[in-house]
Amino acid sequence: MTDRTIRLGIIGLGAQGGYYAGFLSKGRVPNIVLAAICDTDASKRTVADGYGVPFFTDYVSMLASGDIDAVVTTIPHFMHPEVAIAALDHGLHVLVEKPIGVYTKQARRLLDHAATKPELTTAVMFNQRTNPLYIYLHNLIHSGELGKLRHTNWIITTWWRPQGYYDQSAWRATWGGEGGGVLVNQAPHQLDLWQWLCGIPQSVFAKCAFGFKRDIAVEDEVTALVDFGDGATGTFTTSTHDLVGTDRLEILLDGGKIVVDDSKTVTITRLTAPEQQISATLGMDEVRGLFTGQTDVSTYADTSTRTYDSPWTDQHPAVLQNFAAHVLDGEPLVAPVEDGMHGVRLANAIHLSAWTGEDVSITDFDEDRYLRELNRRIAQEGTFPLREEG
Repeated sequence: MTDRTIRLGIIGLGAQGGYYAGFLSKGRVPNIVLAAICDTDASKRTVADGYGVPFFTDYVSMLASGDIDAVVTTIPHFMHPEVAIAALDHGLHVLVEKPIGVYTKQARRLLDHAATKPELTTAVMFNQRTNPLYIYLHNLIHSGELGKLRHTNWIITTWWRPQGYYDQSAWRATWGGEGGGVLVNQAPHQLDLWQWLCGIPQSVFAKCAFGFKRDIAVEDEVTALVDFGDGATGTFTTSTHDLVGTDRLEILLDGGKIVVDDSKTVTITRLTAPEQQISATLGMDEVRGLFTGQTDVSTYADTSTRTYDSPWTDQHPAVLQNFAAHVLDGEPLVAPVEDGMHGVRLANAIHLSAWTGEDVSITDFDEDRYLRELNRRIAQEGTFPLREEG
């Protein structure tokens, strides 16, 4: 690494790895250059040759080559912790693609190991945290201007996937190969954003349908009810069989309401006073007016709407630019690796609740029980090895 240039190696040259290689080769990330590519498929060497960088079929060889200063892990989910830990042990900075692991025990091993390497940067690719809409909402909610959370719900069903998508790879949509369905593959960004905005729930009760409308083993339909504590609740609904699809987030707080449609348009209603205060001061004449439509509720609120443009193609480069700024200048990370645990744990808890029919604690999540249940399903598939703690 020169004073201002980080040499990045890509581990895994599938669709995602190819996307990284493309925008890096075009110089879209200041202070980062594409320096090496690794993939177990030797035929992809020609791609690396096209970019003029070394190619490796073994990631350990690339980590030890001296050609790189950092890596990004664009590989199957189960491998993220293993490869990230190896990179840290070689003195390299690491950007982990989402999710940081499939189950909490392996994710925790990565977090614990990263904590022993404070001189190295370890981050997770939550690119939607760079969407200016969600940045604005995060700052607004955490400022306390709208008061405490009461309820939130997110319907995110814009993940329609036909059967052919699942049939293209034997590992896809399996417990042993992918570790889950929509919660692990499509919705991790929303699981992260939801908790980034609203806080970490204390428990969850969920209903999932496994292979509901697709010939797969894992979940393609999810409805989860979470408890944030202090009376605040939330629901999360997602699926991969809704051809039309909906993306709508609602957040109700003491002093107003936030509604986000299609992750682009946000409508914010600010009450003139906290809701309970308005409730307590209405006289009976005004109450009767509510029932007859004569009381104008809009006098108690001010509503505004904003539309944001955040091209998806700008988000990954933005996270990498932040990653470089943290390595070089100590700029705070958009998504430190420890934030990746929240989404993994919530997804695991949703699975466990659906499997057992129980309300599952998140604050005291039973990681051993989850791993046993996961391994039971992997064993039933009979195709993949059972998973260990790390």
